[in-house]
Amino acid sequence: MQKKTKTYVVWKGRKAGIFASWEECARQVQGYPGARYRAYASRAAAEKAFRLGPDDKTSRSVEKKEWLLAPGVPVGESLAVDAACSGSPGRMEFRGVKLPGGRQVFRQGPFREATNNIGEFLAIVHGMRYLKENALNLPVYSDSATAIGWVKAGRCRTRLTPSRANKPVFTLISEAEGWLAQNGLPFRLLKWDTQAWGENPADFDRK
Repeated sequence: MQKKTKTYVVWKGRKAGIFASWEECARQVQGYPGARYRAYASRAAAEKAFRLGPDDKTSRSVEKKEWLLAPGVPVGESLAVDAACSGSPGRMEFRGVKLPGGRQVFRQGPFREATNNIGEFLAIVHGMRYLKENALNLPVYSDSATAIGWVKAGRCRTRLTPSRANKPVFTLISEAEGWLAQNGLPFRLLKWDTQAWGENPADFDRK
């Protein structure tokens, strides 16, 4: 399935206009005082909004579902992590990319008989381990509220039943929980705002 993308409108920033990616938009608004910008589900909606301006009530009403005011911008230098799973349980993998640029810095899997939430949990912890091993002090972004909650609790609260097939996954879970017990949360753990910024840069593009 083709990945859904957003189009970004910048009314006030370093350069006003319509941009096809969050990266292009971010260059105009990050660190710019009073920046005004929004994300739209289509190019046509973005073009209409750009013409009408950020305060036009008619446009706001017509584009109610697409009129998304970004509450902030992602930290420019950071690590984004994500997971993908075919089925539940199914084949799962996870990875991390470094921002800006989106360079993949780790990828694990696929693993059998796992879940997406497990993958998201492992991705966060693996990302923090990567940062610590490489002496990097960056925030970690995940778009999974569930996994963020598990990591903050220090436990992977999956209901998945262990089996011979998914033994490697539960080994990774045990190692991740042990690492959290020893290290806590040494880096900022932040929620990626998919509605405002588009897909997580570490997304596997399988939606």
